[in-house]
Amino acid sequence: MSQDSDVHISYEDQQKINKFARQNAKMEDYKQELKIKENELKSLEDACDELALADDDVTVPYRYGEVFVYQDLEKTQNCLEDAKKRKKAEIKSLECKCTDLKAMMSDLKTQLYAKFGSHINLEAEED
Repeated sequence: MSQDSDVHISYEDQQKINKFARQNAKMEDYKQELKIKENELKSLEDACDELALADDDVTVPYRYGEVFVYQDLEKTQNCLEDAKKRKKAEIKSLECKCTDLKAMMSDLKTQLYAKFGSHINLEAEED
C-alpha cells in the first residue's frame, strides 16, 4: 500500500500561503530600507564628528533638497542633529513594522507547518 504523496490544498490554505509570501516579500523590502536608513544615519554621525573638528567661524555648505546653502557651524550642527533624530525615528518605526510582521509570519508559519509538515518549506534561503 503506497502512501498518498499528493498534498491537498484548500482555498483557505492557499490564501494563507499567499499571505505569507506577500509578508515575506514585504519583510525583505523593510530589511533593505532599514539597511539604507542605518547607512544614512552613520553618514550623519560621521558628518557631526567631522564638524566637531571645524573652526567656529567656518561656513558650511548644507544640502536642502537640490541646493546647498552656506550657513554657520552651529546652525549646521543643529540641522544635522535634527536630521539624526528624524532618521532614528524612521529606523525605530521600521523596526516596529518588522517585529509586527515577524509575529504575523510566525503565526502563519505555525499553522501551515502544522497542516503540511515537511511538504512545505517556508524558510528563507541563505545567500
